Amino acid sequence: MKIIEKVEIDSVTDVMCDVCLCSTRANVGLEFATLQAHWGYGAKHDGERYELHLCESCFFGTVAYLKQERRIQNLFSEEVGIEANEPNSTFGLVASEDYFRDDVGSKL
Repeated sequence: MKIIEKVEIDSVTDVMCDVCLCSTRANVGLEFATLQAHWGYGAKHDGERYELHLCESCFFGTVAYLKQERRIQNLFSEEVGIEANEPNSTFGLVASEDYFRDDVGSKL
């Protein structure tokens, strides 16, 4: 026997980008990136937690900034294997062609 009642629940209906304040709602759901930090014992920010939600544009702008910082920090580095000065570096990319988020796409 089915018993049907109206139930009120809280649900996430949208996530706003913390940088540009745009909606991350897309045709198929919410499309956003999350930048998180939880600083532990010994860190200058011990006990602090951060969580930022970024739209696609702001996320890739942030990645571009971090790539540039990496290039600057390693400008005169002689270490072998540092891709700092390669313009098409896969900095941070862990999978591609993972269209259905099932981890079947190519791993890097």
